[in-house]
Amino acid sequence: MTERDRTTVGIIGLGAMGSGMARALLAAGLAVRGFDLSPTARQNLAALGGTPASSAGEAAQDAAILVMVVVNAQQTEDILFGPDGTAARLAPGAVVVSCATMAPDDARRLEARAREHGLLYVDAPMSGGTGRAASGELSFMASGHPDAFTRAEPALNAMAATLHRLGDEAGIGSAFKMVNQLLAGVHIAAACEAVALAARLGLDLQTVYDVIRVSAGTSWMFENRVPHILDGDYAPRSAVDIFVKDLGIVTDMGRASRFPTPLAALAMQMFVMTSAAGMGRDDDASVARLLADLANVKLPSGT
Repeated sequence: MTERDRTTVGIIGLGAMGSGMARALLAAGLAVRGFDLSPTARQNLAALGGTPASSAGEAAQDAAILVMVVVNAQQTEDILFGPDGTAARLAPGAVVVSCATMAPDDARRLEARAREHGLLYVDAPMSGGTGRAASGELSFMASGHPDAFTRAEPALNAMAATLHRLGDEAGIGSAFKMVNQLLAGVHIAAACEAVALAARLGLDLQTVYDVIRVSAGTSWMFENRVPHILDGDYAPRSAVDIFVKDLGIVTDMGRASRFPTPLAALAMQMFVMTSAAGMGRDDDASVARLLADLANVKLPSGT
């Protein structure tokens, strides 16, 4: 297969998730051209066999598929439709695969703007973490026109172990993701509180982890995040400020629809306090550090 024969995928955002997704796309035989503000991230893409671009527009130039792995709706809109917008650089009839977590109304608005530019749009927030991103085993909660799914199929098949097709218009996928984020944020906060309490009680934390992960109180987040606490390793896989944003969207949606979200609101405040304490860019398991600091409890420290 020559380079000309391969489907070109542009990818914007080569951070913890985006770099893994680029790896999965390359492993599937797709040509990947990517951009990130970080020179190191661009160099890492080149080392994987992808083509680093000097701008988002260059990454999108004549691409059939554009995968957007950015933080929020505002970044997505700016990159697509800003002064050097990627929308004008894509191949005619290209598809935008939007992976940012955002409010459903924002996803619907972005789909409409993409349509005005002759582009297809898949609302495709994902879940699964950095390891599953690199192995092409993410779960996508996706919605969009059937033609958009058809056009995006090579990329989605490369990146996903599970592709949930949830509807024929944008916004549905984002709504599902917000339900997921409510649970994820509450579960992380609860796991951190439980581990900090166990430390206050003088329990061996490794044993607490071993016991709880095979007991009724476990959760995916407990099993995934508590090892970070045990290792004293708060390098960001998913940062505290991500859940400040996401739970903020959940509580905004609840307020707008007159639906109470008391657990989400309380968990959000735990993430906000952790961010205010200077840990916003650290791993979201840092909520345990905040609670430990408040209670003068010692947690394991990294080597």
